[in-house]
Amino acid sequence: MRAIVFDGDLRYSTDYPEPKRPPGEALIRPRLVGICNTDLEITRGYMNFRGVLGHEFVGTVIAADNPYWHGRRVVGEINAACRRCPTCLRGNESHCPYRTTLGIDRRDGVMADLFTLPEACLHEVPENISDEAAVFTEPLAAALEIVEQSHIRPTERVAIVGDGKLGAMIVQVLRLTGCDLTLIGRHPERWDLYRGQGITCVLSTDVPPHQFDVVIDCTGNPAGLATARQLVRPRGRLVLKSTFAAETHLNLSMLVVDEVQLIGSRCGPFAPALRLLGRGLIETQPLISARYPLTAGLEAFAAAPGQLKVLLNV
Repeated sequence: MRAIVFDGDLRYSTDYPEPKRPPGEALIRPRLVGICNTDLEITRGYMNFRGVLGHEFVGTVIAADNPYWHGRRVVGEINAACRRCPTCLRGNESHCPYRTTLGIDRRDGVMADLFTLPEACLHEVPENISDEAAVFTEPLAAALEIVEQSHIRPTERVAIVGDGKLGAMIVQVLRLTGCDLTLIGRHPERWDLYRGQGITCVLSTDVPPHQFDVVIDCTGNPAGLATARQLVRPRGRLVLKSTFAAETHLNLSMLVVDEVQLIGSRCGPFAPALRLLGRGLIETQPLISARYPLTAGLEAFAAAPGQLKVLLNV
């Protein structure tokens, strides 16, 4: 089958082996796939992953043990957990020590003609949500994890550092809390959408330090994390959403002195993400920078850095 594969080099294959469907898993044909910053970081060495890339998708179920799923249009959670260990039984499947992660860790991803995913990970896409919106479900769920983990009060001053792919989701989610929200980035040409939603947008060079109660880093680079650290006030909260293949240096002593809460934040809830998309509360169409066929996947990866969302038609 066709696939975008990383095995030390990024390549397009026409003869990658078709997946064999294990019991309890669905065989899925992707319809539309998103290129995420994590995919780009994997090609730079993040997670030492080898295999088919991709984890943001909307697709159609071809085969499953449960006949309900046959022919259904679905999105899917990316962590395939054992659902038997103590971690899973206390409800933390995304941290299962035995999990594999779609297109990231020991599980082939979605940039192929077919892939498999446990039926327990699937969510049916309502008819009123287009493929172009549904493909944003995974990053939108990741944005929702912030409010799942930490109460964002409507009276708080909140800064989002990074106006890229994930920042576009986070800023639209947090605006719904009513907080005093500022987006800090380097791409003013992207800000018309956010300003139209009542969000303050500023360049990173124009913000004084230590004025925000909550700061979220989603820049995907060490320099952005350093900026986020400078912006959080003493006894504030610093939320880390970035994953990247680079070392970073935080002054941990000053985090102690300033009593800053450091919160790592990763995957989030899919059902609320689909509800937000279904209610039209999240804009996705303006975030699509380009679409390519799977056959032009290498060209799409070359174009993705510096763009918002590049999609692959499968």
